[in-house]
Amino acid sequence: MSRLPTRTRCTSARTVVVNGLRLHCVEWGQPDAAVVIALHGLRSYARTFESVAEALTERYRVVAIDQRGRGSSDWDPEHRYDTLTYVSDLEGVVDALKLDRFHLLGHSMGGANAIVYAARHPDRVVSLVIEDMGPGASASSAGADRIRRELAETPANFSSWEEATAFWRRIRPNVTVEAIESRVRNSLWEDSGLEDGTRIVWRHDQEGIAHARLTAEPTDLWPYFDVITSPILLMRGADSDFLSNDTADAMQVRKPTLERVDVAGAGHYVHDDQPDVFGTTLSEFLARHGEPL
Repeated sequence: MSRLPTRTRCTSARTVVVNGLRLHCVEWGQPDAAVVIALHGLRSYARTFESVAEALTERYRVVAIDQRGRGSSDWDPEHRYDTLTYVSDLEGVVDALKLDRFHLLGHSMGGANAIVYAARHPDRVVSLVIEDMGPGASASSAGADRIRRELAETPANFSSWEEATAFWRRIRPNVTVEAIESRVRNSLWEDSGLEDGTRIVWRHDQEGIAHARLTAEPTDLWPYFDVITSPILLMRGADSDFLSNDTADAMQVRKPTLERVDVAGAGHYVHDDQPDVFGTTLSEFLARHGEPL
């Protein structure tokens, strides 16, 4: 099987140097439009938000970041893959791109990073969109256990693109065909320099990310969540094994103004499972909370 073709839908791409690493950003939309920053999950990448951007680009400038160790960004030689380091990177990217006020979207790990950033920078975050993440979810949930198993059992490489595709489909059985194609295209590459011949290998720092996730204690998000003043949309997969209904309820109790949508037919990967519903719900929420320029 030949390498899957690359579909480039972004308006532009750029690299900025933050905390000694080159961090890659992709953008969709007009440069003078209201900004939405998007932060991906643990083993994902900026272009996972292509379908989201397509729903927003008529009115917004969407900036998605390959967080350290992923996509086209540098790997951290010291394997510093933790929430506060990601947030420091985001602070640097915001400054490098000269962004002032913006909407902030984060999925899973990106949701944790977005929660902490919003707590630290209430003057910059106009609204916060949390996709299937909440306090405690990374520490004790069926989804957290599943992710830990996946990290421990993920092979270092594959013998073919078919094998790699089958792997992603096995661990993401409910996402769309387009989402699987995107994951194969953006999370893997063909390395012909290995001793045993050409192999399909990870673009992200699989070993470093796995070690950090399996050994570090997740950041307690409640102290950060409690002080957020921005409007919040919580989009939870109705079938999620990661963000429990009880935790989502507790988030609503502590933030009565929080807007919550449980997306039917979606698990932890809401924007991949139900992209149309996700895009529509997100667009409507952003429209209600202004368009900073």
